[in-house]
Amino acid sequence: MSVAAAPRIDAPPRPARPGRGRGRARRLLAPALFMLPAVVFVGATVVYPLLYSVLQSFYDVGLREVIQGGAQWVGLDNYIDQFSRSRFWYSGFISIVYAASSVALTFAIGLGLALLLRRDFRGRNVMRALILVAWVLPTVVSANVWRWLLDGSYGLLNALLRALEFLEGDLFWLGQQVTAIAAVVFATAWSFAPFAMILLSAGLQGIPKGLYEAARIDGASPWQQFRFVTLPQLRPVSLAALLLIFIYTFKTFDTIFLMTAGGPGGATATLPVYAYNEAFEFSRFDTASVATTVLMIVPIALSVAYFRTLRKETAA
Repeated sequence: MSVAAAPRIDAPPRPARPGRGRGRARRLLAPALFMLPAVVFVGATVVYPLLYSVLQSFYDVGLREVIQGGAQWVGLDNYIDQFSRSRFWYSGFISIVYAASSVALTFAIGLGLALLLRRDFRGRNVMRALILVAWVLPTVVSANVWRWLLDGSYGLLNALLRALEFLEGDLFWLGQQVTAIAAVVFATAWSFAPFAMILLSAGLQGIPKGLYEAARIDGASPWQQFRFVTLPQLRPVSLAALLLIFIYTFKTFDTIFLMTAGGPGGATATLPVYAYNEAFEFSRFDTASVATTVLMIVPIALSVAYFRTLRKETAA
């Protein structure tokens, strides 16, 4: 005797709890509200000034237009005018020389310090802390310290050279073109080398020790281990460090202005100094905006090239 299956009775739909939709919307909206102050701050202090500077480069903006308004649209005339000036191209050349030299010296010092502090020796932590002081010092302090050290009349470097009988009389390091650019490059590298050291130290810690053991078994010398193991393994970190250092040095203004103010004879007049002079010495805010736009485009182009290279290496 078969027993008939009991009819299936579906449960009635549960009524939506009041406020459930609002709670879900609140959970979705909460992260945006937390991020809103940061977005507003970045937009007001970074994005808006950049866009305004780029837009200003297409107008005829002098001191009168800044005060009274009514700037006229000139299109690309400001760019054509600047690109036809030898002083603009000279400042760009000085910026490239300064940035490339600073990047090379900063990276070399940072890598040397990272390799040194990788070893275990007494006082390593104290030495690391002392090195980081150069990075945390305000630029105003470090630049004025270097200006005092290199002063031709009472600078410490000249006093030391006289004591060692390598120098007679005064040598004005910041008053000669070659020594002035070398001085600002070294001051910049001294300030930013600890940052490079931190990045490269992190990269060194990520290299497997088994690679060095295998290299030693194969009879590789310390130099060969550095060349064929350390440098290739550090390549991703090195590229990131070089890019960040270049962006920092290419837009550096304070160190150069405090030490040399762009002199002597324009030897250290980089594009940031050029833009400052155009804006606040000649009251040409439009041509200054052209220089600052170029200062923005070059790092962006390098960043795009870096990320494309990184993407290709990741996909390979």
